[in-house]
Amino acid sequence: MNVIDEATETVLTQRYGPVLLLTLNRPKRLNAWTDEMEDRYFSCLSTAESDPDVRAIVVTGAGRGFCAGAEMADLTKVELSLGELPTGRAIARSHPLYMRKPMIAAINGAAAGLGLVEALYCDVRFAVPDAKLTTAFTRRGLIAEYGAAWLLERIVGYSTALDLLLSGRVITGGEALEIGLVNRLSDPETLVADAIGYAQDLAAHCSPTAMAVVKQQVRDAAGGDFQAAASDADKAAREALGRVDIKEGVASYLEKRSPHFPALGAAGDLEAVAPRADGR
Repeated sequence: MNVIDEATETVLTQRYGPVLLLTLNRPKRLNAWTDEMEDRYFSCLSTAESDPDVRAIVVTGAGRGFCAGAEMADLTKVELSLGELPTGRAIARSHPLYMRKPMIAAINGAAAGLGLVEALYCDVRFAVPDAKLTTAFTRRGLIAEYGAAWLLERIVGYSTALDLLLSGRVITGGEALEIGLVNRLSDPETLVADAIGYAQDLAAHCSPTAMAVVKQQVRDAAGGDFQAAASDADKAAREALGRVDIKEGVASYLEKRSPHFPALGAAGDLEAVAPRADGR
């Protein structure tokens, strides 16, 4: 384990072999989101994306919360004028959704508004039973921001998404598991270790390139029909047959050993369908 940042950083980074742990680090404010934190978080993600030694990413919060949403002190400074609202901010802030490497959220406490959305941008979510999750938007006079309506409808279904978005009610980690909002529950003492263990298993046994393609397939399928998804899968399968990954996957199975998959190549090695993080 390597500690590479000082405790004063808004996002801390630690390496556990091929897994990068990112910790949102404003514990006195329940890790409320600021522009400084966003810049640091996105910078860490961009570095991880280009680092061949990083194969999976775990995100959690310092102290009692995951992320309590946007810093309210910052929100009071916003001029609520349509002409002054920044354009493209939802696309820009969805940068984590388009990471090619697996992202696992370890929700250790409160996740509200933008904080919940950041957890939804991850591929898999672990939570403690008493974590408190809420969309919160309507209770602040806001609409479902940052693609939350698109994400929630696909994760928990139409009616449940509307329940969470319309009411802004708080649900616990236990209810979140029941409705499919989180994938697994863990004890507070083992939450981060469980998430890291899951990420390490992905890193050790799954092809980075195959996982990147699968993530892209799931995103594409969300906006299309079955026939389009099946056709795209046929094309992706033919491409996979030309890679060394499939040979290594089969050989390692037959030889009863762990696979040695090559690292994920540059973004240009796969068809890029995701918008740029800056929205252009």
